[in-house]
Amino acid sequence: MNFSSKLIEQSVEAFASLPGIGRKTALRLTLHLVGKSPETSEQFAEAITNMRRRIQHCTICHNLSDEPICQVCADKRRDRSLVCVVESIRDVMAIEDTSQYRGLYHVLGGLINPLEGIGPGELTIDSLLHRVASQKATDGEIREIILAISPTIEGDTTMFYITKKLKDSPVSVSSIARGVSFGGELEYADEVTLGRSIVARVPYRLNND
Repeated sequence: MNFSSKLIEQSVEAFASLPGIGRKTALRLTLHLVGKSPETSEQFAEAITNMRRRIQHCTICHNLSDEPICQVCADKRRDRSLVCVVESIRDVMAIEDTSQYRGLYHVLGGLINPLEGIGPGELTIDSLLHRVASQKATDGEIREIILAISPTIEGDTTMFYITKKLKDSPVSVSSIARGVSFGGELEYADEVTLGRSIVARVPYRLNND
């Protein structure tokens, strides 16, 4: 792809570095911005810059947030007895879109995968255990941990590890229903399927129970 402008080429390369965007799409986006007013491009660039500089992780659940505590954790209307454990922030968004869940979340930041060098220490599992162990009555007692994790080898390993760590705690541990397949990735599940799998969750049992 030949460019008559180095500036256009740099913009295309920047867009093309994003996942799922090829060079043709990147060129189309670049030319779209060229056809808009300078103010539009500046607003676009400013929004991205502000997001990257100011976004942070919630100190409680590790979801993305504008403030130290995210809107979900700060919402007193949420059911604080439920904590839904997910692999990624995208899973939180997928579950919220179902409108079937009104509890809290805990984002692990990945799954246990020894082949990739990812152990429990690289995830936020210790933070989850601390939430359960140090909860105060005034904050609302956590009664159930819902493991909304994709049924892959890594997912099963992670669920087993968390359940084993919580075995002696007073909380119950459940997992989303496996009866309806959703391709192994929560973010790709349709809203109805995912919503039903949360509502129809079942107790999670260790193999030796």
